[in-house]
Amino acid sequence: MNKNITIEICCGSYEDVLASKEAGAHRAELNSALFLGGLTPSLGAFLLAKQVEGIQILPMVRPRQAGFFYNDAEYETMVRDAKLFVEHGAEGIVFGFLNADGTVDEGRTAEFVKLTGEGDAVFHRAFDLTPDPFAAMETLINCGVKRILTSGQAPSVPEGLELIKELVERAKGRIEILPGAGIRPTNVAKIVEYTGVNQLHFSAMTQRHEPSNLHNPSLTFGGALRIREDLVDVISAGKITQVTEALNAYRG
Repeated sequence: MNKNITIEICCGSYEDVLASKEAGAHRAELNSALFLGGLTPSLGAFLLAKQVEGIQILPMVRPRQAGFFYNDAEYETMVRDAKLFVEHGAEGIVFGFLNADGTVDEGRTAEFVKLTGEGDAVFHRAFDLTPDPFAAMETLINCGVKRILTSGQAPSVPEGLELIKELVERAKGRIEILPGAGIRPTNVAKIVEYTGVNQLHFSAMTQRHEPSNLHNPSLTFGGALRIREDLVDVISAGKITQVTEALNAYRG
């Protein structure tokens, strides 16, 4: 087993990136709206996060919630966002393009790989919607994608272990497989041992109190989502440490 495991944290802010770095993470996937699965962060958030030294920052480029079949205006927005991130020092871009039938949009994927340049081109969990994951992986390899983020087409990595293991075996080093979703201190050793992966993606969320709505707590500002307006999702360095400690104990 490869003892060098790269830890990537799903982050929503500069503060999250800083906490991840302090807990020993190697990469941060920078998003906004994590409760929607992660959307494109602002350029300001990215530039601030870039000030954290010693951790790779890869911004998400996703203009809206729901699936990954984008119209021309949405795609043009993504292109402009990605170009701005690359121009301002992004070390990679996280994205995903599907056709209406769920297959990989090869043309747009190849264009984004080219746009990413020397950085890491990462295809996110749009991959988990594809009808044939092995055909999708070959398409992404042909496009020049460096890494696939996947839960093994299951709700969580522990449920998708069989597919993840087979993807690693079939990839034969031609593309990286990055498991993400449902990784915990209690299952991380089994995931690494069973699949043979050398990197992991997870969130490590807790919440902090936001006091400004104290006098009118009945109001929400997210429509039907009805989220708690007095709580802010933030990264817990302690939760990252728990996962890494579990890994270290397994590796001896």
